[in-house]
This record gives sequence, structure tokens and C-alpha cells, in this order.
Amino acid sequence: MTDTPDTTAPVEDPAPIGPDASVAFSVEDERRKQHEIWVSGTEERMPFASATNEGAQELLPRDQDPALALQTGTAVEDDFISFVPAIDEERQIINMGPQHPSTHGVLRLQVELEGETVRRVKPIIGYLHTGMEKTAETLTYAQGSTNVTRMDYLSPFHNELAYSLTVEQLLGIDVPARADAIRILMTELNRVSSHLLSTATMGMDIGALSMMIYGWRERELCLDFFEKTTGLRMNHNYIRPGGVAAELPDGWEDDIVSIIEGVNAGVDEYEELLNENPIFLDRTIGVGVLTPEEVKQYGITGPVARASGIDWDLRKAMPYSGIEKYEFDVPTGLHGDVNDRYHLRIKEIRESLKIVHQVLESIPAGDYRNPDPKVTPPPRKRIDESMEALIHHFKLFTSGIEVPPGTAYQSVEGPRGEIGCYLVSKGGTKPWRMHWRAPSFAVVQSLPAMMSDSLIADLISALASTDPVLGDVDR
Repeated sequence: MTDTPDTTAPVEDPAPIGPDASVAFSVEDERRKQHEIWVSGTEERMPFASATNEGAQELLPRDQDPALALQTGTAVEDDFISFVPAIDEERQIINMGPQHPSTHGVLRLQVELEGETVRRVKPIIGYLHTGMEKTAETLTYAQGSTNVTRMDYLSPFHNELAYSLTVEQLLGIDVPARADAIRILMTELNRVSSHLLSTATMGMDIGALSMMIYGWRERELCLDFFEKTTGLRMNHNYIRPGGVAAELPDGWEDDIVSIIEGVNAGVDEYEELLNENPIFLDRTIGVGVLTPEEVKQYGITGPVARASGIDWDLRKAMPYSGIEKYEFDVPTGLHGDVNDRYHLRIKEIRESLKIVHQVLESIPAGDYRNPDPKVTPPPRKRIDESMEALIHHFKLFTSGIEVPPGTAYQSVEGPRGEIGCYLVSKGGTKPWRMHWRAPSFAVVQSLPAMMSDSLIADLISALASTDPVLGDVDR
């Protein structure tokens, strides 16, 4: 769009939005949103660029701030034009977070308000910084999964899978077909559990309190199975270079059947509760809109991108771990608003359950890890029987896996988008460098494009619909 839009030009009514194409809203009724993300100091000019105190994180006056276009959401091809002239005397700046419950983590939003209308937003991140990419340089490849699984703590299996596939690239090894099937089973169940939590918390943020109870109820089915299989409900260290840590537990087939039936029944209740709820529709339709152009310019992937009509899913475009063997659809939205994101995640839950059912019906027999003794420890029962097996086990878990020099990148389709792992090896048992492609970071930086010139009440629903994880952003 141009720097100075023609505000005198006639404006056509927007296209119908929401699941029912017959529902149309006038320009006066439609709520649009735009927002942006900032890391403290990254966009600021001298003398503020080197500052680290709280003063450097404040919104600057409009005639001094070089990032004004970003904060007002006009730095990209935009879907919204403000027709109301700014009145600086009526502005006030408030902080939302970093302790606010609706930020879903330690995210701080500095919001410039004119009445109840958001004019500027400056997201500030870094409150949860843990240095996990640097920590990876001090850990062996065998220990790496315990580190990366804690980044996006709502999709730990996807983090472990991206890391393990990257290490396996450097090693030049494959895993058995059964290990691939187990990996797909666990990651798709993880996608279901993550989307259930996203839907539950979004419902609570918007005012559908019952949705929080229902969403956690079905999520417990998945977490119970994770605990039964890995010993932990989160941060499992189950998917490792060379395969997985352990075989599926006895009776896992019955557990999967119960999960599929229970989650599908629960999702039916969610749709009955929300799909035609007039309050839910009013809080979601036309709110937090991201256009396809904005999605591409910010590098957004996953459900937020597909809700804007971008048909891109790594499971189809760049298959991994044999995911191409299973039949599933990639749902997309039309309008890129909060309502589309809700419907898309509901559809993705059902598609993931379809994949899980296919794994149940077709999982091959065989080993669950690569038999290469340089990568895989001996069976646990052999440790009590053989001194050589005990020494082998000790060396692998103290010295680690020897990885040849090289670089590798592998991405997987996580619940929030593309999770990518880039590893650089100079040889030895520890990576020289690791960098993580975090999908939540791309989403958070697009918040100004969704939130600016919107009502502050809509800020909550727009933020909730993006489903960010701050451990993924800050890492």
C-alpha cells in the first residue's frame, strides 16, 4: 500500500467471512486487527541501540520513532486502513504483560491506546531466554534431545524429531520402518494435544470458560498415553538419534482406539458449543486478520498461514519419516481471521487422528532403533550379562556419539508451523553450532499487523488465536 492512503476513495463492503459464506458484515461492524513484535533494541537507532535499561524499551514519540511503520502494522501490504485521524492528546500507553494470563507466557506488549482503540503495539520478548542453542554446544549428541524438547514445551516430540533427523543426516544413517511409524504416531498425537490446549485456552480467553475444561479433558487422554510410553507427560527425550528410546507399551493398540474415539467425541462437543455461539462468532469473525501477503512477508507457517489460504504443509511439500505413506488432507481457510484459525485447528485434529488410525492399522514389525552399535546402546538386559555390553553402554552415554564434520538442516511440521534444526559439526561428540527455526517467533513478530487500529478487547482473541509459545520464541 502507499505511504499516504487515499481516505476519500469509496470503500466497498468486505467479502463475507466466517464458516458461513452467507454471513456478511458492513465496514462499520467489521473488526480488523494488526500488530507487531519487537526485541528490545533491535529496531532502535542510536543513542538507543546500545541501551539495555527499561527506558530503551518504551514507545518513543511518533516524530522520533524509526519503527513507527512496524508498530502501526503498515510496514507490509496491509488489509486495513484507518479512517480516523490520530489525536495525540487522547493517547495513553499501557503495558500488557509480561505476567498477564492471556499472553500465554512472559510476553510484554506495550500498547498505545486512543480510547479503546489500539493505535500502536510494541511486543518485547526475551523474558524467558534460556540460551538453549548455546547450551547445545556443551552437550553430546546423545544428550541433545533433553535440551531441545524444552523449547516448544507443548510440542516436545516435534522438537526431538527435528533434532534427531538432523543428527541422522550428519551420521548418514536411517532408522527402521517401525521406528519411523512410532515417530509419526507420537508426533501426530502431540499435534492433537497441542491443538486441544490451544482451543481450550482460546475459548477461555474469549469467554467460553467451559471450553477450557473440555479441552483439557481430552488432552489428558493423550498425555496419559505419553506417560505410559515414555514415563513423562512432557519433555520426554523419547525420540532420539537412531530411533526411539523404547518400544510401545503392552496394550497400546487399545489405548489408541480409546484416544481416537474420545477425542473425536470431544471435538463434536466443541463444535456444538462454539460454532453457532453468537458471542464466540462476534469475538472471532473478522478479528485479527492476516492477508496472504502479510503471512509471506513475515515468514509465518503452520495453522496461522493456512488459515489465510496459504496451502503449505511440510508433511506434503517435504515429507519426512515416511509421512507420505499416510493419507490425509491439509485444510485451509479463506479469511485469515480468528474464526478461521479455530476451525482450521479443529480440522487438523481430525486429520491427525486419521493418520494415527492408519499407523495403528499398518505399523510394521521390527526393531524400534538402528542396530549400529556406534549409535545405539546394547539392550538393557545385556548389560547384566556382558562386560563388553556394559563398557559399550558406558562409553556411549559418557563420551557420546561420534559425528563426522558437516552441516545439516531438517524441518518438520509442528503444531505452530515449521520447526527447523540447523547443526554444524566439526567432528567429535558435540555440535559446534546449533540454530533453531522457531515458528512462534515468526507469528509473534506479526502481531502489529493483526492488532493495530483494533479494539483492545479484540487484542486478546487475536493473540490467543496465534497460539505462541514463549519458550519457542526466546529459547
